Amino acid sequence: MKRTALAASAALLLLPLTACGGSAEAGDGTNVTITVGYQSKTINTVTAGTLLRSLGYFERDLNALHDGHTYKVDWQDYATGAPITAQMTAGKIDIGSMGDFPLLINAARGKQLGRPTRLVSVTGYNLRGGLNTIVTAPDSKLTSLADLEGKKVSTSVGSAADGTLVRALQRAGIDPDKGIEKLNQQPAVGASALAAGSTDALSQFVAWPGLLAFQGKAKALYDGAELNLPTFHGVTARQDFAKAHPAVLEAFLKSQAEATDYLNAHPVAAAEKVAEATGLPAEVVYLYNGAHGISTFDPAVKPQLVSALEQDVSILKTAKLTGDIDVDAFVDDQYVKKALGADYARRLAATPPASATADEVWPKGSERTIGFKSPAELLSYVARHQDSVRAAYVPDATTGTLWFADRAVWVADGKRLLPFVAPSTAKAYVDAHGGARVVTYADALERAS
Repeated sequence: MKRTALAASAALLLLPLTACGGSAEAGDGTNVTITVGYQSKTINTVTAGTLLRSLGYFERDLNALHDGHTYKVDWQDYATGAPITAQMTAGKIDIGSMGDFPLLINAARGKQLGRPTRLVSVTGYNLRGGLNTIVTAPDSKLTSLADLEGKKVSTSVGSAADGTLVRALQRAGIDPDKGIEKLNQQPAVGASALAAGSTDALSQFVAWPGLLAFQGKAKALYDGAELNLPTFHGVTARQDFAKAHPAVLEAFLKSQAEATDYLNAHPVAAAEKVAEATGLPAEVVYLYNGAHGISTFDPAVKPQLVSALEQDVSILKTAKLTGDIDVDAFVDDQYVKKALGADYARRLAATPPASATADEVWPKGSERTIGFKSPAELLSYVARHQDSVRAAYVPDATTGTLWFADRAVWVADGKRLLPFVAPSTAKAYVDAHGGARVVTYADALERAS
């Protein structure tokens, strides 16, 4: 991507939007509208967006304030974080949710335009970086990042998926600016380009890679978890709004935490709710948001995530999308601490659950999944119940990233059957284990039955 194109992308984020939006600043003193910007299909934000909206917790908690105001929530749905930032810096959105790289742009634009924003909580995260994936067409001959040199790659410049692409290429010894032809496209446009053959690969964030794989329109080339760097989505609020209406922001964060608890306690039901609201297949939502999904949901602003955010700044500076960013000044967890009280310390210290039973089958017509102790046990079950399996999920043997069993790359190592998201990680395992070899999914099923 040429520097001029990057500069143009950055400039677009500065353009004011003319769409009408309510604000906590609006109203007659009795009727107050709170405007929340969210991304329905970016399903790592559902506890601050899609799921929270469907549960009605925020509206309930606002009504419980009994402060003399009548509150209304204006939920505004966007495809990416950039327009949310534009509306926030125009004073038209009070609270927004977006990924880590857009959060940094949000911080930079807010400071630049005199409308400072603050990161107040986290929605979903993956400590290894598994929320972003690079995929290729199902019939593509590309098998590793090295194969991308000189090829066209679609991504959304300034997004976390772009950050994954840049870092992955650098580790592979490819110049992200000169080694590939980068196409700056919205996720849906990039998906169409991949299907049309006008791009060789697509680097995108949740839920696009899983959706395309589930639909049989793509296969994984690179698992972002190979970077072993945390990725996350979070909630940002305008500083002036937070100071003027702290009780409202605390009500939002309290309701977000309750939506998080609902998702963790009822992962299948939550996936169905999000699927109904977004049009995404519930099987794809569960891949990311399920009991052992790629994303872990917790509103606590963990030190590991703040550290990752600090490391992300250099990527955006190199792309000339931002200058220096004071991450410590941007991160402000005082409101979520007050909203959650003593429970905040527990959440802050919590770690993602162990993946001992991450091998799961979702039977057709069932509101529960079935867990297995190994991929081989799961395959044995699937082989015997193929007509009644809605979806089967297995964790990558190296990174732990959950993937669809029928879309995984399978390796036979003696009697062991091991799944991998991408061919490169499967090859690395085979190269390090004599006698191991890649097998087809059908062969894996037959071996397990």
